[in-house]
Amino acid sequence: MPAQLVSIEVAPDLVDQVYRALLGAISSGTLAPGERITQEDIAQRLSVSRQPVLQALRLLKKDGFVLDAPGRGVLVAPLEAEAMRKVYQVRGALDALAARLAARQRFRIDPKLIERGRRAARGRNVEAMIDADVAFHQAIYAASGNPLIAQSADPHWRHLRRAMGAVLQAEPQRETLWDEHEAIADAIAAGNADRAARLSEEHVSRASEALSERLLAHAASTHTAIPPKQKGDKA
Repeated sequence: MPAQLVSIEVAPDLVDQVYRALLGAISSGTLAPGERITQEDIAQRLSVSRQPVLQALRLLKKDGFVLDAPGRGVLVAPLEAEAMRKVYQVRGALDALAARLAARQRFRIDPKLIERGRRAARGRNVEAMIDADVAFHQAIYAASGNPLIAQSADPHWRHLRRAMGAVLQAEPQRETLWDEHEAIADAIAAGNADRAARLSEEHVSRASEALSERLLAHAASTHTAIPPKQKGDKA
């Protein structure tokens, strides 16, 4: 008689939950670049023990989202324009390929995805805006029929979520973003592969430029001008 196996309930991975909560806070700007994070503070705010927080912070450090800090805790890593430009270059190539392949199938993206995105854009929840954006692009990856596209893009999306969080804090970008998404979806549904690929590349290029502009503006606003030396000042 075969042994009886009892079904078990698998508890969600607490480390993964803490990692995602911290990554979401970093992406949305709730935890700002340069902000110090300590195990004790995060454990208290998330109502968990320090151990899963320690493990999650190690993963975030490995992925480049936090850095070692003098004293206790870690610092949220800065957003570096040049590094993100390279990530956007890779994403642009993958998105164009996915859109081209999806267009060959004349895939019709669920209009609810676009409705969800526009609704989020009118709100104040940046993380909801990011989730809607990611869902739209993942739908195109799935429609491409090539699972390697999503697999290749996935590691980069963790950093892209953070870049999008910075850009989406500027209201003018929000509605424009979904106008571009809708145009891409229309080109795919019409089977116009060249147009779908081109619009996807342009969409990613504009997002990269918007991030660079925002980072430059932020740097300028936080820069403290050094007064000119007065006569008699030491060099």
